[in-house]
Amino acid sequence: MKQVAVVIGGGQTLGEFLCKGIADAGYKVAVADLNAANANKVADEINQKYGTGAAKGFVVDATKEDSVIKLAQDVEATFKLSDLLVYSAGIARAAPITSFELSDFQLSVDVNLTGYFLCAREFAKLMVKHNTAGRIIQINSKSGKVGSKHNSGYSAAKFGGVGLTQSLALDLADCGITVNSLMLGNLLKSPMFQSLIPQYAKKLGIPENQVEQVYIDKVPLKRGCDYQDVLDVLLFYASDKASYCTGQSINITGGQVMF
Repeated sequence: MKQVAVVIGGGQTLGEFLCKGIADAGYKVAVADLNAANANKVADEINQKYGTGAAKGFVVDATKEDSVIKLAQDVEATFKLSDLLVYSAGIARAAPITSFELSDFQLSVDVNLTGYFLCAREFAKLMVKHNTAGRIIQINSKSGKVGSKHNSGYSAAKFGGVGLTQSLALDLADCGITVNSLMLGNLLKSPMFQSLIPQYAKKLGIPENQVEQVYIDKVPLKRGCDYQDVLDVLLFYASDKASYCTGQSINITGGQVMF
């Protein structure tokens, strides 16, 4: 029986890339996203490549408990179990702390932290129920290890994700379930980073077309983080080769963060 992966935030950008890469690695994929059309599109493309039943799209609002519970029930009804959960949902709002809106701070916590908690809880239940030595992997950020200027909500939530990952790893170790976070460097070509360029340019006092180079110059390996970099590390930590690794926050930062 093929293993089953659930990707939260799998309907576009990095999440879409991960869904397709995980399918290429031999998993069936539950593509879960707030946007139903995006989730179904990604699933349809996987099914066209690997045949009907290789993937299915699901709608979920990861910040809402009832929605996440329903997703777990629907995934179980469709695929019977879950071997891998990837929490790839994320959002960022940038502003100086003196003008940072409470609503933006709360949104960052809701999407980046509370949603991770809810999804990990419900799919851990499913893994335990089916006696599956599963894998839970959070897509985190270097901003979960070092503070980020004008990104207090995002960074606070990502720091919280590290603590949550370690706690989940302790809770689930006796069940053979591992839990790890991937701490990404700057995904310079991602829509999230591109959307923040005007704010970063203002923060740095430079033209917008110089922002990417500033961030590249901060990286010892002199390039941004690519989607493929993330997929490569994710597949290792999802595999049996990483069965002795849990509670870790793994840097994918080109050397920009080294602890």
